[in-house]
Amino acid sequence: MTIPELLLLEFDEEMPSTRRMLERVPEASLTWKPHEKSMTLGRLASHVADLPNRCVAIVTTETFVRPPDFKPFLAGSAAELLERFDSAGAEARAALAGLRDDQLPVVWTIRIGDRTIASLPRAMALRRVFMDHLIHHRGQLSVYLRLLDVPIPGMYGPSADDAAGFPAR
Repeated sequence: MTIPELLLLEFDEEMPSTRRMLERVPEASLTWKPHEKSMTLGRLASHVADLPNRCVAIVTTETFVRPPDFKPFLAGSAAELLERFDSAGAEARAALAGLRDDQLPVVWTIRIGDRTIASLPRAMALRRVFMDHLIHHRGQLSVYLRLLDVPIPGMYGPSADDAAGFPAR
């Protein structure tokens, strides 16, 4: 199995788990945040929903330049979160499906205006700037949902809210 095939296999495992988490985001709580320094639930969930677009940028460009006046995606509804995630996810999967081994060592750079944020081999960018970043924020999203008393779906097996499969503690 090639590295691009392994990346696609991991993608196909992580995207349904991420969608299940986004499906639980309560629309009435989009402006809620757990701390004054935290993002709102809507901003965090929007970031998670939009992250597959990072995958597309990493696969299809060598240098991605975000303009200094960039406005991040901010969903106005729960349905808009899922629409964005599904659309971005389909584009990301298509990009990964076309990825070749010889593209992996090519250095990929992300800049904001003239400032370089990161410059690393594409394979590492796919892990760090896309997949690890997505998993990190999905975990953060699970904490937000827990604090709102929303049942958490299992990511790598049943969660505490999926009582079947876990012995009582």
